[in-house]
Amino acid sequence: MSPNPPRVREPILNLPATISLCLAVLIGIHGVRLLLSDETDFTIVIDGAVIPARWAVAFGGVQVEEIMRSLGEGVPDDTVTPMMALAQYVLASDEGRPWTALTYAFLHGSWAHVLINSVWLAAFGTPIVRRCGAGRFFVLSAAAAVCGAIVYAVMNPFQVLPMIGASGAVSGLMAAASWFMFAPASWHREGRLTQPHERPRETLGHMVRNRQVLIFLGIWFAANYIFAFVQPLGMMDASIAWEAHIGGFLAGLLIFPLLDPLPARPSRISA
Repeated sequence: MSPNPPRVREPILNLPATISLCLAVLIGIHGVRLLLSDETDFTIVIDGAVIPARWAVAFGGVQVEEIMRSLGEGVPDDTVTPMMALAQYVLASDEGRPWTALTYAFLHGSWAHVLINSVWLAAFGTPIVRRCGAGRFFVLSAAAAVCGAIVYAVMNPFQVLPMIGASGAVSGLMAAASWFMFAPASWHREGRLTQPHERPRETLGHMVRNRQVLIFLGIWFAANYIFAFVQPLGMMDASIAWEAHIGGFLAGLLIFPLLDPLPARPSRISA
């Protein structure tokens, strides 16, 4: 037997199959859309995106005339702006299309958009899948996407531009991971230190006293503020739906303890 056994090559990206599938779907959908005609792609985006004005008319009791009037403020009566034309097209039917609260997460505006979301999905979705399994991962992601869509629509009821992207779902995964990613390491029964996804969930009391958690949350909120209100020149090719990020983040923060299969860290250490 050779004293120097051959080295086993470790994969560069050791991702769970569930995450690899999600990345393939997101990137694949965007790649296929690039092969379609502009008209077909436009139809796909309009049919699958969250458009708050469409929900406001279908579910909120808002009249189409109200939206058209708000878009025409300061515009001559005989003028139809591109935004007004889009509103007329989007609101031509009375369909609310509630399923778009999920389908918008599969569409992206550019390669930069889908790749950035894919990187964050891989980073924060991986520990969630390893801790909770594929089923609970999908439940959490869907809930965060839906809550992100609802918060965005509520805060922008007359918006007729389509909102797309997986950022709301990814924000929910980030919030969920914050419950355990920064928890103190302990010894596993196998005689090794626990991985982050194996650690007991922090309590709220522990989280507010954990400097790493507070720094992470501070950076996350600061980044959303910068890209939403400051928008550094040339860094992004479209406006950021920060409302969807906040909605998804809060959903992940509130829902994860209900889905977590591991117990929370004891609030006190018994003697």
